[in-house]
Amino acid sequence: MAHENQAVVEFLNKRRSCPIRALTAPYPEDHAIEALLSSASRCPDHGALAPWRFIVLNQGALARVSSEAQAICDAREISGVEREKAQRQFEISSFAVAVISSPKLQSPIPEIEQVYSAGAVCLSLVNAALAAGWGANWISGWISHDAEFRKRALALEEHEKIAGFVHIGSCDMSVPDRARPDVKQLTTYL
Repeated sequence: MAHENQAVVEFLNKRRSCPIRALTAPYPEDHAIEALLSSASRCPDHGALAPWRFIVLNQGALARVSSEAQAICDAREISGVEREKAQRQFEISSFAVAVISSPKLQSPIPEIEQVYSAGAVCLSLVNAALAAGWGANWISGWISHDAEFRKRALALEEHEKIAGFVHIGSCDMSVPDRARPDVKQLTTYL
């Protein structure tokens, strides 16, 4: 067996996201976010295509993104819980990274594998932030999957999708952890 890195094993066994409402200042500065993005990019990527990209959103950009979500809700007469789900993460956050799934359509690598890589980047970014001492949370929501929102809020290309918004900041981890699944009930051995 290879040498076990007990510190990493313990980190993974205890890792948990920080609720967005608990993320506060200070937020990562440019050099810190570049280091986190560099760590996140070391994810599974069949064909070494880097089929994703990052958009760093400060508080001003998040306010504009929230306004675009609000405009879409207004135009479609969406209210209540669905409206809140569309806007809330942008209203209560002050720093986030939009991870954009940007598949290379001319590649022989199946698009679904490229999309999976973008999801792996999201988790890697959360874990990199947590390991660096930040709090982080990966959120999407229905608005992230809306084509009009993607174009208006982030100027994405037609083939691009939002893999998630990773909100990052300082976090008081005294927030109670959520219940975890019983992996024995979810596992089959063949």
